[in-house]
Formats: sequence, structure tokens, C-alpha cells
Amino acid sequence: MDQREDPKDTKAAQAPSAQETSSSLTPETTVIEEVSPIKKTFKQRVLEPGSVWQIIFAALLAIAIGLIVTTKVDEVPQAAISLLAIPGTLWLRALRAVVLPMIVTAMILAIQRLRNLSQGGDKAGQLARWTIGYYVITTIIAVAHSCLLVGLVWSKLMVKVSDEQLGIDEKDKDTIEERADLEIHEVVVDMFNSLIPQNIVDALATDSLLAVLVTAVVLGYVIKPNGSLMRAVEEVEQIIIRVITILIYFAPMGVFFLIMPNLFRLDLAEIGLNLGVLIGGTLVGMFLHLFIIIPIIYFAFTRKNPYALWLRCSPAWITAWGTASSAATLPVTLRCVLAQGVPVTITKFAVPLGCLINMDGTAIYFPIVVVFLAATQGITLNAVDYVIVVLLSTLASIGTTPIPSSSLVLTVMIAGSIGVEITGMYAVVVAIDWFLDRFRTAVNVSCDTFAAVIVNKITGIKDDEDDLHNASLDVDSNDMGRTDVRADERV
Repeated sequence: MDQREDPKDTKAAQAPSAQETSSSLTPETTVIEEVSPIKKTFKQRVLEPGSVWQIIFAALLAIAIGLIVTTKVDEVPQAAISLLAIPGTLWLRALRAVVLPMIVTAMILAIQRLRNLSQGGDKAGQLARWTIGYYVITTIIAVAHSCLLVGLVWSKLMVKVSDEQLGIDEKDKDTIEERADLEIHEVVVDMFNSLIPQNIVDALATDSLLAVLVTAVVLGYVIKPNGSLMRAVEEVEQIIIRVITILIYFAPMGVFFLIMPNLFRLDLAEIGLNLGVLIGGTLVGMFLHLFIIIPIIYFAFTRKNPYALWLRCSPAWITAWGTASSAATLPVTLRCVLAQGVPVTITKFAVPLGCLINMDGTAIYFPIVVVFLAATQGITLNAVDYVIVVLLSTLASIGTTPIPSSSLVLTVMIAGSIGVEITGMYAVVVAIDWFLDRFRTAVNVSCDTFAAVIVNKITGIKDDEDDLHNASLDVDSNDMGRTDVRADERV
């Protein structure tokens, strides 16, 4: 989780258009827009509505009250639990209400952006294709090995908790039981049928996510760039950002009323094993990706020591871990990458773009959270479910909008797409997300530094004379300005 920043400071910087990228991608046409950062004191950050500190305090307060009540009272009346859960339930419903419009606008804009980047001139087009291709491939690898570990190891360590701990009603219980009885071929047929909607309006109304995603991708490809429809989509995206910005102001209250009522019926000893597997599995997956998979790719292209590079870039990932924000880390990341001899042209294109679409840590996180929610309900995912999770996790991590709480909202979306109900265990995920988010951010930023060096080796692009004249290892601190922020880090 990241502490809340002024929306104006974290507004997504637009990726360069084909016309901009075709002119050698000089520093003047980078995706960084210089705006002086506003430094805030610790007290200001704590008092800011919806800040990470308020969310942590709300979670701790809810846990404390829940533990005190459960130790002093034999049984809390169900009516009291239901009434206390109303604010948290309403907040969660509001977040879920913006999922589909958020996904539609994000995918349309992402497809448009990728089209523009891939249609540049020789230098720009080559850089765009290799950078985007590398980011997409490593994201798919991250999701794939996360699903493999989850399916073979972590899911077998998790155990089902009681219906009372889950807080599910009879209707949801019947749905879970019906889903468990489905045959593999029925799931496969349903998956392919769900790709193409017979009725787009019905797909939106029934939360048929795969159909909505396919439709959004097609629309993103056929809509005329810079036309009136694209401007309308951009306006809708801005509206969604404002809505979720408002909702995040109420995040401390929502988290408090999600956790406390559930603690009245949760047995911490019962969920403790699952929680440990969730945290441990997430960290193991991230360490595997950062210290084994990415170094192998790096060495294959450069024949250099990847761990030496990682240590030289330690200011970037240490800052990322401390701030849980790629926006605040971007100036440090740029300086670290430039210090490795990467040309300015590549650095100021690949690194800021990585803040938008290179989110390997988030891609690793999605599958294990979905399996955690499923395993606590006694649901065992099949191969087709994992294929859907890989697809949706990849699209979600690449195409998401840079807005607060997107990772939590997208977790709900991915889980729902394979029939996993959102239960009381979701409150546990919300409560610990701030901790795991710091590691996700550090992994994401570290992968950005590796990516820039690898793309430099692949393309062999050199700086022009103007680029060399403007190059400096001491990147202006104003580069912290308006830039795309990873959605999962803005919770």
C-alpha cells in the first residue's frame, strides 16, 4: 500500500505518441513531466484522508477490538455482527461497482497506447517493440511460475475453514457446491463460450469479464486515435479515477468495518496456517522471480553478473521498499539506470513505461491471493481455472489504471471470474496488503532496472549528440513529477 498523494501529482503521464517517439525519443519527449514535488511531514501524511497510516491504524484497532470482544464475550449475536458489517460491505460493494468500467477504459487506452508505441520510426519503433515485448513476456513468466508454485505447493498447504469463519450465506454455499460438481469439459466449453458475448450489454450486466475484456481489446484496436470516442473514453477514465479517489478516503472506515465484524466469528488459530502460507508463498514467489528467473534472463543477454547490477541499483529498490511507491522512487531509479551506462534515450523511455506495464510483483501476487480465497472455501482449482487466472492476471497487471486500491479491486475481479466467492477471508487480505505491497514495489522497481539494461543490450541504440549533451547521472529531482504509478502500489 502506498500513502495517499495529491491526485494531481500522481496523475498518469501519457506514453509518447508515434509522432513523438519517431524523433529519436530525445529527453524533451520523455514520458516524464517536470513538476516540483510537494514534501509532506509525517504528521501531514498520517492525517491525510485514506493514507496508508490511517488504514494500518484502522486495521490494528479493528483487530484489537475484535480480540478483546471475543475473549470477553462467549458469543456475539449474529444480528450485531450483520449490522456492524454494513459500512464495510457498502464500501466493498462500491469498489466492486467500478471494476468493469475501470477494466474497459483501461484496456481500450492500453491497446491504443501500445499501437502508438509500436508504430514509431526505425529507432522509436525498435525500442518500443523490444521494451513492450520484454515487459509482456516477463509478466507472463511471473504469472505462470506463480500459478505453478501455487498449484503444486501452496494450495496443498492451505485448509478449508468453517462456513462461520467465512461468513457465507446458504445461497453462496449452494453456488460453491454446484461449482465443485462441474466436469472439466464443461468448464472448458464455458470458458470459450464466455470469450465472445452474444449480447454486450448482458455481458456487462452479468459481470462476464472475459467477454468484456475481449470486447474492450477489439474496441481499443478499432477506435480512431485522437477521435471523439477516444476523448470520451479518457473522460470516463478520469471520472473513474475521481470516484475511486473518493472511495479511498473512506478506506480506513471500510477496512475497520470489514475486519472487526469478521473477527467476532473468526478463529485465528484456524486461519493462521492459511495466512502464513499466503505471506510465505507470496514472498517465495517474488524472491524466486527476482533472484533466479530474471538473473538468468539478464545473464543470457549480457553475460554479466546480475547480482552486482542489483546491488549497484540498491538505492532504487531500497527506496521502493521504504515508500511503497514507484512514483517517489522513479528519480532514484533513473539515476541508478543511467549510472550503469544505459543511454538516456532508453532510460527515459523504458523506465517510466515500466512504471505502467512492468508489474511482475503484482502478477505473482494475484494467483496466490485467488487460491487463498478459494482454498479457505474448500474449492480446488482445475487446470482451466489456472489458465484463466494466468490470462486475467497478465491483462490486469499490464492494462490496469494507475489508481489507488486497484490491486484489491482486481483481486475481487479475478476471483469472481472463476467462481470464487468473496468471503470474510477478504478482510484478511486487505489487512496484510500494506505489508506485501512493499515487497511487490521493490520487485517491480528492481525488474525495471534489469529491463533497461537488457533492452539496451538487445537494441544497441546509442544517444544522439543532443542526448549526450543533456545526459547526467544526477537526474533532476523534478523527475518525481507526474508519472504513471503502479495500481497495486496506490492502495
